[in-house]
Amino acid sequence: MPPADLLSNIFTDETRRVAALHALALLDTEPEREFDALVSLAAEMLGCPTALMTLVDSDRLWIKAAAGGERGEISRDIGMCAYTIQNDDPLVIEDLDADPRFSKNPLVMAERGARFYAGAAIHAIDGDGERHAVGTICVIDTSPRSLNKAGRRALMHLATLAEAAIAARSAANQAIAIATTADRQAAALERQDRIFRQAERMAAMGSWRTSLDHEHMAWSDGVFHIYGLPVGPVPEMDIAMGFYPPHARDKLTTAMTLTLETGMPFDIEVDFTTAQGEPRRVRVLGELENDAGTTVGFVGVFQDVTERHALETTLRRTADTDSLTGIANRAAFDRALDAAMTRAHADGTPLLLALVDLDGFKAINDTLGHTAGDDVLRGVGRELQARWLMGSFVARLGGDEFAVLIENPALVTMPAQICARLEESLRFPIAMNGLAMVSAGTVGIAALAPDCHSIRDFVHRADTVLYQAKRARVGERRRTDRRSAA
Repeated sequence: MPPADLLSNIFTDETRRVAALHALALLDTEPEREFDALVSLAAEMLGCPTALMTLVDSDRLWIKAAAGGERGEISRDIGMCAYTIQNDDPLVIEDLDADPRFSKNPLVMAERGARFYAGAAIHAIDGDGERHAVGTICVIDTSPRSLNKAGRRALMHLATLAEAAIAARSAANQAIAIATTADRQAAALERQDRIFRQAERMAAMGSWRTSLDHEHMAWSDGVFHIYGLPVGPVPEMDIAMGFYPPHARDKLTTAMTLTLETGMPFDIEVDFTTAQGEPRRVRVLGELENDAGTTVGFVGVFQDVTERHALETTLRRTADTDSLTGIANRAAFDRALDAAMTRAHADGTPLLLALVDLDGFKAINDTLGHTAGDDVLRGVGRELQARWLMGSFVARLGGDEFAVLIENPALVTMPAQICARLEESLRFPIAMNGLAMVSAGTVGIAALAPDCHSIRDFVHRADTVLYQAKRARVGERRRTDRRSAA
Protein backbone atom coordinates (compact mmCIF):
# COMPACT_ATOMS: atom_id res chain seq x y z
CA MET A 1 0.00 0.00 0.00
CA PRO A 2 1.41 3.46 -0.91
CA PRO A 3 2.40 5.57 2.08
CA ALA A 4 -0.30 8.15 1.29
CA ASP A 5 -3.03 5.48 1.37
CA LEU A 6 -1.63 4.04 4.62
CA LEU A 7 -1.68 7.45 6.30
CA SER A 8 -5.22 8.01 5.06
CA ASN A 9 -6.39 4.72 6.57
CA ILE A 10 -4.68 5.49 9.90
CA PHE A 11 -6.35 8.91 9.98
CA THR A 12 -9.76 7.39 9.14
CA ASP A 13 -9.43 4.70 11.86
CA GLU A 14 -8.48 7.32 14.46
CA THR A 15 -11.41 9.51 13.42
CA ARG A 16 -13.82 6.59 13.84
CA ARG A 17 -12.26 5.66 17.17
CA VAL A 18 -12.65 9.19 18.55
CA ALA A 19 -16.21 9.34 17.20
CA ALA A 20 -17.04 6.08 19.01
CA LEU A 21 -15.59 7.54 22.22
CA HIS A 22 -17.58 10.78 21.94
CA ALA A 23 -20.77 8.83 21.27
CA LEU A 24 -20.51 7.30 24.75
CA ALA A 25 -20.97 10.74 26.40
CA LEU A 26 -18.43 9.83 29.09
CA LEU A 27 -15.94 12.65 28.61
CA ASP A 28 -16.03 15.49 31.16
CA THR A 29 -18.72 13.74 33.21
CA GLU A 30 -19.20 13.43 36.96
CA PRO A 31 -17.96 10.38 38.92
CA GLU A 32 -20.04 7.20 38.53
CA ARG A 33 -20.31 4.47 41.14
CA GLU A 34 -19.51 1.45 38.98
CA PHE A 35 -16.34 2.97 37.52
CA ASP A 36 -15.10 4.19 40.94
CA ALA A 37 -15.66 0.68 42.32
CA LEU A 38 -13.81 -0.83 39.36
CA VAL A 39 -10.60 1.19 39.85
CA SER A 40 -10.68 0.55 43.60
CA LEU A 41 -10.91 -3.17 42.85
CA ALA A 42 -8.00 -2.88 40.37
CA ALA A 43 -5.77 -1.16 42.94
CA GLU A 44 -6.67 -3.70 45.60
CA MET A 45 -6.25 -6.78 43.41
CA LEU A 46 -2.93 -5.75 41.86
CA GLY A 47 -1.48 -4.15 44.99
CA CYS A 48 -0.77 -0.74 43.43
CA PRO A 49 -1.32 2.64 45.10
CA THR A 50 -2.93 4.13 41.99
CA ALA A 51 -5.49 2.75 39.54
CA LEU A 52 -7.17 4.73 36.78
CA MET A 53 -9.85 4.38 34.15
CA THR A 54 -8.88 6.66 31.27
CA LEU A 55 -10.54 7.70 28.02
CA VAL A 56 -8.13 8.54 25.17
CA ASP A 57 -9.43 11.57 23.26
CA SER A 58 -7.77 13.04 20.16
CA ASP A 59 -5.38 15.26 22.14
CA ARG A 60 -5.92 14.45 25.82
CA LEU A 61 -6.47 11.70 28.36
CA TRP A 62 -9.65 12.11 30.41
CA ILE A 63 -9.31 10.33 33.77
CA LYS A 64 -12.88 9.14 34.33
CA ALA A 65 -12.19 7.33 37.64
CA ALA A 66 -9.20 7.24 39.97
CA ALA A 67 -8.16 5.33 43.07
CA GLY A 68 -5.16 6.92 44.77
CA GLY A 69 -5.05 9.69 42.18
CA GLU A 70 -7.02 12.61 40.80
CA ARG A 71 -9.72 12.79 38.14
CA GLY A 72 -9.35 15.27 35.33
CA GLU A 73 -7.32 15.46 32.16
CA ILE A 74 -3.70 15.40 31.02
CA SER A 75 -2.08 15.78 27.64
CA ARG A 76 -2.27 12.65 25.51
CA ASP A 77 1.43 13.09 24.65
CA ILE A 78 2.62 12.34 28.19
CA GLY A 79 0.19 9.53 29.02
CA MET A 80 1.15 5.86 28.74
CA CYS A 81 -2.45 4.91 27.95
CA ALA A 82 -2.14 6.20 24.36
CA TYR A 83 0.29 3.30 23.79
CA THR A 84 -1.98 0.79 25.58
CA ILE A 85 -4.89 1.23 23.15
CA GLN A 86 -2.61 0.15 20.30
CA ASN A 87 -2.27 -3.36 21.81
CA ASP A 88 -4.66 -6.29 22.17
CA ASP A 89 -2.67 -7.61 25.13
CA PRO A 90 -2.01 -5.68 28.36
CA LEU A 91 0.88 -3.21 28.19
CA VAL A 92 3.23 -3.80 31.13
CA ILE A 93 6.25 -1.54 31.72
CA GLU A 94 8.19 -2.85 34.71
CA ASP A 95 10.45 0.24 34.98
CA LEU A 96 9.33 3.39 33.18
CA ASP A 97 12.66 5.05 33.91
CA ALA A 98 14.45 2.35 31.92
CA ASP A 99 12.10 2.65 28.92
CA PRO A 100 13.36 5.23 26.39
CA ARG A 101 9.77 6.13 25.50
CA PHE A 102 9.04 7.36 29.01
CA SER A 103 12.33 8.02 30.81
CA LYS A 104 12.04 11.78 30.09
CA ASN A 105 8.30 11.86 30.72
CA PRO A 106 7.37 14.51 33.34
CA LEU A 107 5.13 11.97 35.09
CA VAL A 108 8.18 9.74 35.53
CA MET A 109 10.71 12.49 36.32
CA ALA A 110 8.58 14.07 39.06
CA GLU A 111 9.44 13.52 42.71
CA ARG A 112 7.96 10.12 43.62
CA GLY A 113 6.96 9.84 39.98
CA ALA A 114 5.58 6.82 38.19
CA ARG A 115 7.98 3.87 37.79
CA PHE A 116 5.64 0.97 37.01
CA TYR A 117 2.67 0.88 34.64
CA ALA A 118 0.28 -1.85 33.53
CA GLY A 119 -2.82 -1.24 31.46
CA ALA A 120 -5.40 -3.03 29.31
CA ALA A 121 -7.47 -1.46 26.57
CA ILE A 122 -11.21 -0.83 26.98
CA HIS A 123 -13.28 -1.22 23.81
CA ALA A 124 -16.65 0.07 22.66
CA ILE A 125 -18.85 -0.76 19.67
CA ASP A 126 -19.79 2.09 17.34
CA GLY A 127 -23.03 2.48 15.40
CA ASP A 128 -21.67 0.37 12.54
CA GLY A 129 -20.86 -2.54 14.83
CA GLU A 130 -17.09 -1.90 14.70
CA ARG A 131 -15.00 -2.37 17.84
CA HIS A 132 -12.70 0.49 18.89
CA ALA A 133 -10.24 0.93 21.77
CA VAL A 134 -11.53 4.04 23.55
CA GLY A 135 -9.62 3.96 26.84
CA THR A 136 -7.84 1.85 29.42
CA ILE A 137 -7.95 0.39 32.90
CA CYS A 138 -4.47 0.77 34.36
CA VAL A 139 -2.45 0.60 37.58
CA ILE A 140 0.61 2.68 38.51
CA ASP A 141 3.26 2.32 41.20
CA THR A 142 6.11 4.58 42.29
CA SER A 143 8.51 1.63 42.41
CA PRO A 144 9.55 -0.76 39.62
CA ARG A 145 7.84 -4.13 39.79
CA SER A 146 6.58 -7.00 37.65
CA LEU A 147 3.16 -8.45 36.84
CA ASN A 148 2.62 -12.21 36.62
CA LYS A 149 0.22 -14.06 34.34
CA ALA A 150 -2.53 -14.03 36.96
CA GLY A 151 -2.18 -10.26 37.26
CA ARG A 152 -2.39 -9.82 33.50
CA ARG A 153 -5.49 -11.99 33.39
CA ALA A 154 -7.04 -9.98 36.20
CA LEU A 155 -6.31 -6.77 34.28
CA MET A 156 -8.05 -8.18 31.19
CA HIS A 157 -11.04 -9.27 33.32
CA LEU A 158 -11.26 -5.76 34.76
CA ALA A 159 -11.18 -4.29 31.25
CA THR A 160 -14.02 -6.65 30.29
CA LEU A 161 -16.00 -5.46 33.32
CA ALA A 162 -15.42 -1.85 32.28
CA GLU A 163 -16.65 -2.61 28.76
CA ALA A 164 -19.74 -4.33 30.18
CA ALA A 165 -20.43 -1.37 32.47
CA ILE A 166 -20.06 1.09 29.57
CA ALA A 167 -22.33 -1.00 27.35
CA ALA A 168 -24.92 -1.38 30.12
CA ARG A 169 -24.76 2.35 30.87
CA SER A 170 -25.33 3.24 27.22
CA ALA A 171 -28.12 0.70 26.83
CA ALA A 172 -29.77 1.76 30.10
CA ASN A 173 -29.69 5.44 29.14
CA GLN A 174 -31.14 4.59 25.77
CA ALA A 175 -33.83 2.36 27.27
CA ILE A 176 -34.91 4.97 29.85
CA ALA A 177 -34.99 7.67 27.18
CA ILE A 178 -37.22 5.48 25.02
CA ALA A 179 -39.43 4.46 27.95
CA THR A 180 -40.07 8.04 29.15
CA THR A 181 -40.61 9.65 25.73
CA ALA A 182 -42.38 6.91 23.80
CA ASP A 183 -45.85 8.43 24.22
CA ARG A 184 -44.60 11.82 22.91
CA GLN A 185 -43.14 10.33 19.76
CA ALA A 186 -46.08 8.47 18.29
CA ALA A 187 -44.91 9.13 14.76
CA ALA A 188 -41.71 7.15 15.38
CA LEU A 189 -43.24 4.53 17.69
CA GLU A 190 -42.62 1.52 15.47
CA ARG A 191 -38.94 2.35 14.91
CA GLN A 192 -38.39 3.16 18.58
CA ASP A 193 -40.00 -0.09 19.66
CA ARG A 194 -37.65 -2.07 17.43
CA ILE A 195 -34.58 -0.25 18.81
CA PHE A 196 -35.86 -0.67 22.36
CA ARG A 197 -36.35 -4.44 22.01
CA GLN A 198 -32.90 -4.79 20.48
CA ALA A 199 -31.36 -2.82 23.36
CA GLU A 200 -33.19 -5.05 25.87
CA ARG A 201 -31.84 -8.22 24.29
CA MET A 202 -28.30 -6.83 24.14
CA ALA A 203 -28.27 -5.62 27.75
CA ALA A 204 -30.47 -8.32 29.38
CA MET A 205 -32.87 -5.69 30.61
CA GLY A 206 -36.43 -4.44 30.40
CA SER A 207 -38.42 -1.33 31.26
CA TRP A 208 -41.26 -0.90 33.71
CA ARG A 209 -43.83 1.67 34.77
CA THR A 210 -46.21 1.89 37.72
CA SER A 211 -48.70 4.45 38.91
CA LEU A 212 -48.24 5.92 42.37
CA ASP A 213 -50.89 3.60 43.82
CA HIS A 214 -49.47 0.60 41.86
CA GLU A 215 -52.90 -0.09 40.40
CA HIS A 216 -51.66 0.42 36.84
CA MET A 217 -48.41 -1.30 35.93
CA ALA A 218 -46.67 -1.98 32.63
CA TRP A 219 -43.69 -4.21 31.78
CA SER A 220 -41.73 -4.60 28.59
CA ASP A 221 -41.02 -8.09 27.26
CA GLY A 222 -37.54 -7.97 28.84
CA VAL A 223 -38.99 -7.75 32.36
CA PHE A 224 -41.19 -10.81 31.77
CA HIS A 225 -38.12 -12.66 30.48
CA ILE A 226 -36.06 -11.86 33.60
CA TYR A 227 -38.94 -12.91 35.85
CA GLY A 228 -39.21 -16.17 33.92
CA LEU A 229 -42.87 -15.47 33.12
CA PRO A 230 -44.68 -15.61 29.76
CA VAL A 231 -45.46 -12.24 28.23
CA GLY A 232 -49.00 -11.33 29.25
CA PRO A 233 -50.88 -9.47 31.98
CA VAL A 234 -48.60 -7.81 34.54
CA PRO A 235 -48.89 -9.42 38.00
CA GLU A 236 -50.23 -7.31 40.84
CA MET A 237 -47.63 -5.42 42.89
CA ASP A 238 -47.79 -7.81 45.87
CA ILE A 239 -47.17 -10.80 43.61
CA ALA A 240 -44.35 -9.06 41.72
CA MET A 241 -42.63 -8.12 45.00
CA GLY A 242 -42.90 -11.73 46.16
CA PHE A 243 -40.05 -12.66 43.78
CA TYR A 244 -37.66 -10.68 46.03
CA PRO A 245 -36.40 -12.04 49.37
CA PRO A 246 -37.53 -9.94 52.38
CA HIS A 247 -34.30 -7.91 52.71
CA ALA A 248 -34.33 -7.06 48.98
CA ARG A 249 -38.03 -6.17 49.11
CA ASP A 250 -37.38 -3.76 51.98
CA LYS A 251 -34.48 -2.15 50.11
CA LEU A 252 -36.58 -1.61 46.97
CA THR A 253 -39.53 -0.21 48.94
CA THR A 254 -37.22 2.19 50.80
CA ALA A 255 -35.62 3.36 47.53
CA MET A 256 -38.99 4.11 45.91
CA THR A 257 -40.21 5.94 49.01
CA LEU A 258 -37.06 8.09 49.10
CA THR A 259 -37.42 8.91 45.40
CA LEU A 260 -41.02 9.98 45.95
CA GLU A 261 -39.95 12.22 48.85
CA THR A 262 -36.86 13.78 47.24
CA GLY A 263 -37.43 13.47 43.50
CA MET A 264 -33.98 11.88 43.12
CA PRO A 265 -33.70 8.73 40.92
CA PHE A 266 -32.69 5.44 42.53
CA ASP A 267 -30.23 2.81 41.32
CA ILE A 268 -29.91 -0.34 43.43
CA GLU A 269 -28.82 -3.97 43.10
CA VAL A 270 -30.70 -6.70 44.97
CA ASP A 271 -31.19 -10.47 45.10
CA PHE A 272 -34.07 -11.94 43.12
CA THR A 273 -35.63 -15.36 42.46
CA THR A 274 -37.24 -16.25 39.11
CA ALA A 275 -40.54 -18.07 38.66
CA GLN A 276 -38.47 -21.23 38.19
CA GLY A 277 -36.79 -20.75 41.58
CA GLU A 278 -33.45 -19.68 40.09
CA PRO A 279 -31.54 -17.14 42.23
CA ARG A 280 -30.43 -14.09 40.25
CA ARG A 281 -28.95 -10.63 40.89
CA VAL A 282 -30.85 -7.69 39.39
CA ARG A 283 -30.29 -3.98 39.03
CA VAL A 284 -33.35 -1.75 39.41
CA LEU A 285 -33.28 1.86 38.23
CA GLY A 286 -36.21 4.21 38.59
CA GLU A 287 -37.28 7.83 38.54
CA LEU A 288 -40.52 9.77 38.85
CA GLU A 289 -42.81 10.14 35.83
CA ASN A 290 -44.29 13.59 35.46
CA ASP A 291 -47.20 14.73 33.28
CA ALA A 292 -47.66 18.48 32.88
CA GLY A 293 -45.76 19.10 36.10
CA THR A 294 -47.66 16.50 38.12
CA THR A 295 -46.06 13.31 39.41
CA VAL A 296 -48.12 10.38 38.15
CA GLY A 297 -45.89 7.37 38.79
CA PHE A 298 -42.52 5.72 38.38
CA VAL A 299 -40.64 4.61 35.26
CA GLY A 300 -37.47 2.62 35.22
CA VAL A 301 -35.25 -0.16 34.00
CA PHE A 302 -34.86 -3.73 35.27
CA GLN A 303 -31.60 -5.52 34.40
CA ASP A 304 -30.19 -8.99 35.04
CA VAL A 305 -26.60 -8.45 36.27
CA THR A 306 -26.04 -11.96 37.66
CA GLU A 307 -22.96 -12.77 35.57
CA ARG A 308 -21.28 -9.43 36.22
CA HIS A 309 -22.01 -9.68 39.95
CA ALA A 310 -20.60 -13.22 40.06
CA LEU A 311 -17.42 -12.11 38.26
CA GLU A 312 -16.96 -9.18 40.64
CA THR A 313 -17.52 -11.48 43.63
CA THR A 314 -14.97 -13.97 42.27
CA LEU A 315 -12.42 -11.23 41.66
CA ARG A 316 -12.88 -9.84 45.17
CA ARG A 317 -12.59 -13.31 46.69
CA THR A 318 -9.42 -13.93 44.68
CA ALA A 319 -7.99 -10.61 45.82
CA ASP A 320 -8.50 -11.59 49.49
CA THR A 321 -7.38 -15.23 49.34
CA ASP A 322 -3.97 -16.86 49.47
CA SER A 323 -3.95 -19.11 46.40
CA LEU A 324 -1.84 -21.88 47.97
CA THR A 325 -3.56 -22.37 51.35
CA GLY A 326 -7.05 -21.07 50.58
CA ILE A 327 -7.08 -18.85 53.67
CA ALA A 328 -6.98 -15.04 53.78
CA ASN A 329 -3.92 -13.18 52.47
CA ARG A 330 -2.01 -10.23 53.97
CA ALA A 331 -4.28 -7.56 52.48
CA ALA A 332 -7.40 -9.20 53.90
CA PHE A 333 -5.63 -9.70 57.26
CA ASP A 334 -4.78 -5.99 57.53
CA ARG A 335 -8.42 -5.04 56.97
CA ALA A 336 -9.70 -7.68 59.39
CA LEU A 337 -7.21 -6.65 62.07
CA ASP A 338 -8.10 -2.98 61.73
CA ALA A 339 -11.83 -3.79 62.05
CA ALA A 340 -11.23 -6.13 65.03
CA MET A 341 -9.15 -3.51 66.87
CA THR A 342 -11.85 -0.89 66.27
CA ARG A 343 -14.53 -3.22 67.68
CA ALA A 344 -12.40 -4.17 70.67
CA HIS A 345 -11.67 -0.55 71.61
CA ALA A 346 -15.29 0.53 71.06
CA ASP A 347 -16.85 -2.37 73.01
CA GLY A 348 -14.11 -2.83 75.61
CA THR A 349 -13.72 -6.50 74.63
CA PRO A 350 -10.45 -8.46 74.60
CA LEU A 351 -8.63 -9.34 71.39
CA LEU A 352 -5.71 -11.72 70.89
CA LEU A 353 -3.29 -11.77 67.97
CA ALA A 354 -1.29 -14.97 67.45
CA LEU A 355 1.63 -14.97 65.02
CA VAL A 356 2.91 -18.30 63.76
CA ASP A 357 6.36 -18.90 62.29
CA LEU A 358 7.31 -22.35 61.03
CA ASP A 359 10.49 -23.93 62.42
CA GLY A 360 12.89 -25.54 59.98
CA PHE A 361 10.71 -24.80 56.95
CA LYS A 362 13.76 -24.03 54.81
CA ALA A 363 15.24 -27.40 55.75
CA ILE A 364 12.05 -29.14 54.58
CA ASN A 365 12.17 -27.26 51.27
CA ASP A 366 15.87 -28.02 50.82
CA THR A 367 15.60 -31.70 51.80
CA LEU A 368 12.20 -32.81 50.52
CA GLY A 369 11.62 -30.19 47.83
CA HIS A 370 9.21 -27.30 47.33
CA THR A 371 6.27 -29.64 46.69
CA ALA A 372 6.64 -30.94 50.23
CA GLY A 373 7.02 -27.36 51.45
CA ASP A 374 3.74 -26.44 49.76
CA ASP A 375 2.08 -29.45 51.41
CA VAL A 376 3.30 -28.16 54.79
CA LEU A 377 1.84 -24.70 54.14
CA ARG A 378 -1.48 -26.20 53.09
CA GLY A 379 -1.44 -28.40 56.18
CA VAL A 380 -0.85 -25.41 58.43
CA GLY A 381 -3.76 -23.62 56.73
CA ARG A 382 -6.03 -26.57 57.52
CA GLU A 383 -4.88 -26.77 61.15
CA LEU A 384 -5.54 -23.06 61.69
CA GLN A 385 -9.15 -23.56 60.55
CA ALA A 386 -9.78 -26.27 63.16
CA ARG A 387 -13.15 -26.18 64.93
CA TRP A 388 -11.62 -25.57 68.35
CA LEU A 389 -10.51 -22.09 67.18
CA MET A 390 -14.24 -21.26 66.91
CA GLY A 391 -14.16 -19.32 63.65
CA SER A 392 -11.12 -17.18 64.46
CA PHE A 393 -9.82 -15.21 61.46
CA VAL A 394 -6.72 -16.85 59.99
CA ALA A 395 -4.36 -15.60 57.31
CA ARG A 396 -1.08 -16.37 55.61
CA LEU A 397 1.05 -13.24 55.86
CA GLY A 398 3.68 -14.50 53.43
CA GLY A 399 6.31 -17.21 53.22
CA ASP A 400 5.99 -19.42 56.30
CA GLU A 401 4.31 -16.76 58.46
CA PHE A 402 0.67 -17.02 59.57
CA ALA A 403 -1.64 -15.07 61.86
CA VAL A 404 -4.77 -15.81 63.91
CA LEU A 405 -7.19 -13.16 65.26
CA ILE A 406 -9.06 -14.46 68.30
CA GLU A 407 -12.20 -12.64 69.51
CA ASN A 408 -14.30 -15.53 70.85
CA PRO A 409 -15.05 -14.91 74.55
CA ALA A 410 -14.39 -18.57 75.39
CA LEU A 411 -10.89 -18.44 73.92
CA VAL A 412 -9.50 -15.00 74.71
CA THR A 413 -9.09 -15.84 78.38
CA MET A 414 -6.61 -18.65 77.76
CA PRO A 415 -3.70 -17.40 75.64
CA ALA A 416 -1.18 -19.86 77.12
CA GLN A 417 -3.41 -22.85 76.35
CA ILE A 418 -4.04 -21.55 72.83
CA CYS A 419 -0.31 -21.16 72.25
CA ALA A 420 0.42 -24.68 73.46
CA ARG A 421 -2.39 -26.26 71.45
CA LEU A 422 -1.43 -24.40 68.29
CA GLU A 423 2.20 -25.50 68.58
CA GLU A 424 1.03 -29.07 69.19
CA SER A 425 -1.25 -29.03 66.14
CA LEU A 426 1.54 -27.68 63.93
CA ARG A 427 3.69 -30.73 64.62
CA PHE A 428 2.87 -33.23 61.88
CA PRO A 429 4.99 -35.52 59.68
CA ILE A 430 5.72 -34.79 56.03
CA ALA A 431 7.25 -37.35 53.66
CA MET A 432 8.47 -37.24 50.07
CA ASN A 433 10.44 -39.75 47.98
CA GLY A 434 11.07 -42.05 50.93
CA LEU A 435 12.32 -39.28 53.20
CA ALA A 436 10.36 -38.00 56.21
CA MET A 437 10.60 -34.92 58.43
CA VAL A 438 8.40 -33.27 61.03
CA SER A 439 6.84 -29.85 60.55
CA ALA A 440 6.74 -27.58 63.59
CA GLY A 441 5.96 -23.99 64.43
CA THR A 442 6.48 -21.36 67.10
CA VAL A 443 3.60 -19.18 68.27
CA GLY A 444 3.67 -15.71 69.81
CA ILE A 445 0.43 -14.31 71.30
CA ALA A 446 -0.24 -10.73 72.37
CA ALA A 447 -3.39 -9.16 73.80
CA LEU A 448 -4.62 -5.79 72.56
CA ALA A 449 -3.73 -3.13 75.13
CA PRO A 450 -5.86 0.01 75.69
CA ASP A 451 -2.99 2.23 74.48
CA CYS A 452 -2.41 0.23 71.29
CA HIS A 453 -4.22 1.87 68.38
CA SER A 454 -2.13 1.04 65.32
CA ILE A 455 -1.89 -2.22 63.40
CA ARG A 456 1.88 -1.85 63.24
CA ASP A 457 2.21 -1.53 67.02
CA PHE A 458 -0.05 -4.51 67.73
CA VAL A 459 1.76 -6.73 65.22
CA HIS A 460 5.11 -5.60 66.64
CA ARG A 461 4.05 -6.63 70.16
CA ALA A 462 3.00 -10.09 68.98
CA ASP A 463 6.15 -10.38 66.88
CA THR A 464 8.29 -9.56 69.94
CA VAL A 465 6.63 -12.37 71.89
CA LEU A 466 7.17 -14.70 68.93
CA TYR A 467 10.86 -13.79 68.72
CA GLN A 468 11.32 -14.43 72.44
CA ALA A 469 9.59 -17.81 72.11
CA LYS A 470 11.78 -18.79 69.16
CA ARG A 471 14.93 -17.71 71.03
CA ALA A 472 13.86 -19.72 74.09
CA ARG A 473 13.16 -22.74 71.91
CA VAL A 474 16.60 -22.53 70.31
CA GLY A 475 18.21 -22.28 73.76
CA GLU A 476 16.27 -25.30 75.01
CA ARG A 477 17.29 -27.31 71.94
CA ARG A 478 20.96 -26.48 72.52
CA ARG A 479 20.74 -27.55 76.18
CA THR A 480 19.11 -30.79 75.11
CA ASP A 481 21.83 -31.38 72.54
CA ARG A 482 24.54 -30.83 75.20
CA ARG A 483 22.84 -33.28 77.60
CA SER A 484 22.58 -35.84 74.81
CA ALA A 485 26.26 -35.42 73.98
CA ALA A 486 27.25 -35.85 77.64
